[in-house]
Amino acid sequence: MSRQRTSGSSRFRGSAKKKLKLINFTGWGGYTAARRLDPKKYQVVVVSPRSYFVFTPLLASTSVGTLEFRTALEPVRSKQTDIKFFQGWADSVDFKRKKIAIEEAVDDPSQGMALTADRHENKTGEQRSLEKAEESKRGDLFDLSYDKLVMSVGCYSQTFNTPGVKENAYFLKDVGDARRIRNRILECFETAALPTTSDQMRKNLLNFAVVGGGPTGIEFSAELHDIIKEDLSNLYPELMPFYKITVYDVASKVLSMFDENLAKYAMNVFKRDGIDIKTSHHVEELRTGVPSNQTGIKDPRGCYTLKVRQEGEIGVGMVVWSTGLMMNPFVKKALSRFSDLPARRVDIQGSDKGVESWLVKKHPRSGAIITNNQLRMILEPETDEETKTRAVLKDVYAIGDCAMVEGTMYPATAQVAYQKGKWLASQLNKGDEALEKGKGFRWNNLGVMAYLGNWRAIMQSGAGGNISGRAAWFIWRGAYLTKAVSIRNKMLIPLYWFVNWAFGRDISRF
Repeated sequence: MSRQRTSGSSRFRGSAKKKLKLINFTGWGGYTAARRLDPKKYQVVVVSPRSYFVFTPLLASTSVGTLEFRTALEPVRSKQTDIKFFQGWADSVDFKRKKIAIEEAVDDPSQGMALTADRHENKTGEQRSLEKAEESKRGDLFDLSYDKLVMSVGCYSQTFNTPGVKENAYFLKDVGDARRIRNRILECFETAALPTTSDQMRKNLLNFAVVGGGPTGIEFSAELHDIIKEDLSNLYPELMPFYKITVYDVASKVLSMFDENLAKYAMNVFKRDGIDIKTSHHVEELRTGVPSNQTGIKDPRGCYTLKVRQEGEIGVGMVVWSTGLMMNPFVKKALSRFSDLPARRVDIQGSDKGVESWLVKKHPRSGAIITNNQLRMILEPETDEETKTRAVLKDVYAIGDCAMVEGTMYPATAQVAYQKGKWLASQLNKGDEALEKGKGFRWNNLGVMAYLGNWRAIMQSGAGGNISGRAAWFIWRGAYLTKAVSIRNKMLIPLYWFVNWAFGRDISRF
């Protein structure tokens, strides 16, 4: 399908006295930087396929109705900010002309959902039925000029090319994913409650598998256990003997980023709650239908079959997949080889004599963009010979999960992305001279937390202190409440916590 291409640079003629700043995508790094930049110095332009920022720590709660979806969202367009916004995908970048090509994404059916491949190839879950519509709705391209460019494109969900996972698994990276999970949980219980459903099919439908033993997988398992024990057990008492929650992980233990004692505490809590944790288990396939050894079941497509190397085929009602991140295809396709560099604002370190083309420096294993400690993008000559020559683009920055600081191993977490966005905005507000003379970005480890269900949590501070149980749960809730961006959500979050505690979760399907 041919797409028209127009220029969007003329739209900002009224802001000629302000430096133009383009923040690409609305993750933790980009959204934080966009909100904190001084509007008197910069005209901030946000380009993203979604018109909101997601407070990801609350997604597990929204997926089971502990909180409503709006409490985890912050709109980009707001009366409180002077941010210009275009809903689109970054398509390509021209560093020499300082332009970025944007594909319109207003009608993109994949927005609000986790992606596992290039957006035009991704056909997971509900999107398969929209394949033809997605092709016909590919947006036109338009160009935007920039003075300074911040790349914060994030990462996609990693599936390791496991057969059937992209098509049949449920992910938890965006609000659309949380909505799908919430509807599927209730669908499984409603179907299992029908008198025409056999006991074997009930076991299949109410067998919930979570693949990935990191904080996301553990917290979702805990939230799922809460809604079943606190709400669904009263509404479907006859189905309680059939439900099961299992966490699978290929590693030898879950919550590897936590202290060993905290990880053991979490496993013991799950064991007491009846949640199985199966480590050193390898998922080989996920397909629709019942296991091959189950015959004569009505509507066998109503569930899924999870094939695990250590256990064989298992009938499940839903598989929530949370096994880590893969690099955004945009980084590989659009940020790779460049022949020309801008005439100004580029620092050539070494000799560029004979250099015909440049490559964006990337991490050899993860593919992440390598930046210096000022978060500026680094280019290297495209040559097989070992050379110390490189170029630093002074007006192009990379933050968030798609980038890493040279010589560091900071984790790809919201905490690191948030601190990068905050630090970069602070330095840019002071001016380029302050950025040049500054000490560079350093991550301040504030610790990690995870919810375990039934008002219990674990917390490991950056200094190494450990807290578990009810005290950690209070800190967990208090931390997320104080980190909520808007006053509106700071009010709504505790309100929904109280309403759902007092009256139970809303289990309506819509």
